[in-house]
Amino acid sequence: MPSGFLARVLPRLGIAVLLIGGLHYYIGSRVISRAGLPGWVAFLAWTTLWLLLVSIPAGLLSWRLLPAPIARRLRSISNLWIGVFGVLLSAVVLTDIARMVWLAVGQATAEQRAAAGAVQALAIALLVVPAVLIGIRTAKGSPKLAKIRVPIRRLGQGFDGFRIVQLSDLHVSESVPTRFLDAIVDRVNAMQADVVAITGDLIDGDVEDLRERVAPLRRLRAREGLFFVTGNHEYYHGVHAWEAEVKRLGIAVLRNEHRVLRRGADALVLAGVPDYHGGQFDPSHESRPALAFFRAPEDVPRILLAHQPRSVVEAAAQRVDLQISGHTHGGQIFPFMFFVRLQQPVVSGLRKLHGIWVYTSRGTGYWGPPMRLGSRPEITEITLYSPTSKF
Repeated sequence: MPSGFLARVLPRLGIAVLLIGGLHYYIGSRVISRAGLPGWVAFLAWTTLWLLLVSIPAGLLSWRLLPAPIARRLRSISNLWIGVFGVLLSAVVLTDIARMVWLAVGQATAEQRAAAGAVQALAIALLVVPAVLIGIRTAKGSPKLAKIRVPIRRLGQGFDGFRIVQLSDLHVSESVPTRFLDAIVDRVNAMQADVVAITGDLIDGDVEDLRERVAPLRRLRAREGLFFVTGNHEYYHGVHAWEAEVKRLGIAVLRNEHRVLRRGADALVLAGVPDYHGGQFDPSHESRPALAFFRAPEDVPRILLAHQPRSVVEAAAQRVDLQISGHTHGGQIFPFMFFVRLQQPVVSGLRKLHGIWVYTSRGTGYWGPPMRLGSRPEITEITLYSPTSKF
């Protein structure tokens, strides 16, 4: 492993592990210590909890340290535990609050107070087990079709009812079967879209490992074209190789550039920018909406594809009518959607900011934990219409 990588990653990873380790101890003190388990069972439970903690950094570093087959299995354990940990932590906090309120205001006997810990542990199990099972089923299930209508000023009659189908955050990896993407492509093609837009985080892996798994994208069809912008995950796995591969599949890559779509006398500008942090990996990938719209017609509607919703701040200066984004996964697992709001202006759905409509997809796949709780995956159909039309 390169020493530079270690120097960058290990200090941050160490701080994160200390913080998460404290939360593991908090969980163990509530679930294990209060459950009234026999000594040897409690010992095994604590040992398992600490091993699961170790699996988190081990899973993150495994692709650099271990042979691929071992790394894949370790990452699978790590990813699943990250999801379970989030749900478990939420359940512990909620039941802790309920327990403290009950003990503070209730007329609990000494025996009831002693038994409160065991009751809490049981309540946590009853909350967590079904939540995890539902989350796994939702993540592995078929994405819903989200239909969105967006009013666009200056939209010519030729583009009234224009439909953009968005795929975002597919996160194709070696653990995602090819049939998943095959089914997505079949559904999108059946929709007969005017444009198909892939708004980043297509993959989680290198081109050499995933070329066959993304091959179904070659079958995608749309009347006016297929377009792609990078997400942050493309930069973790060789962005230049992935741009070349996406182009080989017949999909146009919009890196700070635009296309003018025309229907008769009417026109529409479709532009795309790299990920918000792309410039940190390669200066030529700095996200620059101004460059994306350079020399674009100014008197026609402007649509921007940008992986992260917070690109809207710079997009506002370019008189963009609609920004189409992803990245957030809609929070993916409750309660993380509340924390995503601290970083992104739109976690999911349609909202108007700085005079621009911003649509943020919940994502078509999932990242990391094979779970979705409170945020179902989606394929999005965005229909543009003129506020003055009857469409």
